Parts: sequence; C-alpha cells; structure tokens
Amino acid sequence: MKFYIVDAFTENVFGGNPAGVVILPEGADFPSDELCVKTAAELRYSETAFIKQLAEDEFQVRYFTPAAEVDLCGHATIASFKTLYLAGIIKDNTTVMNHTLAGDLNIEIKDGFVLMDMAKPVRIFEIKDEDKLEELYKVMGISYQEQKQKGLTLTPQAVSTGLPDIIMPVATLEDLQAIEPDMKALSDLSARYEVVGVHAFTTACEDATCHTRNFAPLYDIDEEAATGTSSGATTYYGYLNGFVKSGDECKYIQGEKMGRPSVILSNIEVECSADGCEEFNPENAECYIKVGGDAVILAEGEIHI
Repeated sequence: MKFYIVDAFTENVFGGNPAGVVILPEGADFPSDELCVKTAAELRYSETAFIKQLAEDEFQVRYFTPAAEVDLCGHATIASFKTLYLAGIIKDNTTVMNHTLAGDLNIEIKDGFVLMDMAKPVRIFEIKDEDKLEELYKVMGISYQEQKQKGLTLTPQAVSTGLPDIIMPVATLEDLQAIEPDMKALSDLSARYEVVGVHAFTTACEDATCHTRNFAPLYDIDEEAATGTSSGATTYYGYLNGFVKSGDECKYIQGEKMGRPSVILSNIEVECSADGCEEFNPENAECYIKVGGDAVILAEGEIHI
C-alpha cells in the first residue's frame, strides 16, 4: 500500500495539520480494523485516511486515529484528495464523491484547492447551567466567571457537521492561548457528553472570523493544529449565534500555540422554505457548509502488511 505524510490546511511543509494517507491498491479491500488502527498508531498522526477507489470519480474513505475509527476527519480529507490530485488519480476542476461513515460528501477540486461538503449541521445541545459551565471552563484551565466579567455572552454548544464537538467561546485571544486542559478530566467529560472533544474559539480578532484551538484527548489527540469538521461546526455555531450570515466566507486560524499555523476556510449557504429566514428555524431552512484548504506532501513510501 502506498502511504503519504501530508500537511493539510497549509501551503508550506511543517505547517498546518499532518495526516497519514494510505491509498489501497486497485481492487484491494480495506485491511482489518485492527491493522488500520495499528498503522495509524505507527504513523503517529492524529488521523490516517485509508482510500479505496470505487470508480473514476468515486471513493470510499475510512479514518482512523491511533485509538479507533472515526466517522469523518476534515484535515485528513483535505490531505487525501489533494494527494489523489497530485498523484494524477483525479483531475483539477472536478467534483468527486467521498463515501464516509458520516455520509456521502462531494469533494470539489478547484484550481488545486480542495473543498469538501460537511454533513448536515446539527446543534445537539447547549450548556447553560452555571455549575456545568464552571466545570467545563475549569477543565479547560480557565475561569468561566472571569470570562463573564470580560463580557463573554455566548454559551458553549455541542454542534456536529460530521463529528460532535463542544464549541466553546472565550473572550480574548489571550484567553484562548491560556487554555491548558486537564486532559484526563477532558477525556472523561467528552465521554460523558458523547462528543469528540472541545473546540475553543474567540471572535476577538481582526485577521479572521475566529482564532481557534481543538482538544480531543478521548481519541488520543491532546491538541490538533487544524480541524476541518470543527471549523464547519463553528461556522454553523456562528450562524446560529449571529456572527456568521448565509453566503459568508469564513476564515479560521488554528495551530498557532503548536507552532503549526493553519488556515481553514469555510462557506455557508442557507436555503429557506418559508419567509422570515433571518430568524433561523431549522424546520424552514436547509443549511449547506463547505470547508476547504490546501495541502502539501512531506513524504511518501510503501507499507508492507
């Protein structure tokens, strides 16, 4: 099997978020789940994508962390389809199908840039209880009461565009950088809330829609430099909370604390089936989110299993 190490959501090697990409030989089926997990652990990246080509413009992709399979991974998807493009397997300015456990998603290659459909966005729950808010922010290493004193009015919400995350607002860039989670407590909290992890963000910036940080120790990912699905979820969160509008092009900067700055782009389109769509109601609107980015190949080789 051919494997690649690919930096996603960046134009420069050693930037962005690295992923493993494994392209199965023509006609081959996926290895066992155990072998996929072991391969992901051996490559030592947060996610490794295994790609099976079904037709000229149709692929099935499975995503594995060093601990388990996950339904979808944004940065590994960007890495996968940029690799397929660079390998000459798919052409520029085309749209192909990606079959995932999160659903069938269109992938557009546009001037070498990869845009991926997110799964249907869903707001799962909101954390409003003061005790639960204090618990969450304490686990993340900051004080909720201090955040309120700084003017924070947004509340954490669990949102999914393929994977569920708690989208957690903080007041300032300094607060975002100050986050130092208790990883064991965060892993336990994530399991209890049935989410992948916490995606923290602030809108207190002028160079992007948000600056963000992502933590998923439940899946052996203490921090991630670029998270596509969580950026899609943040776009939907922003729409629900009024700082993103239909038609907006969003820009997220992630990975700065890790020394791997990443740029993740998204867009959102809302189609309403009733009047008054400015007042969002999930029952009268269809919401479509795309997440995109560039990627570069750092290394490639053969896996012998």
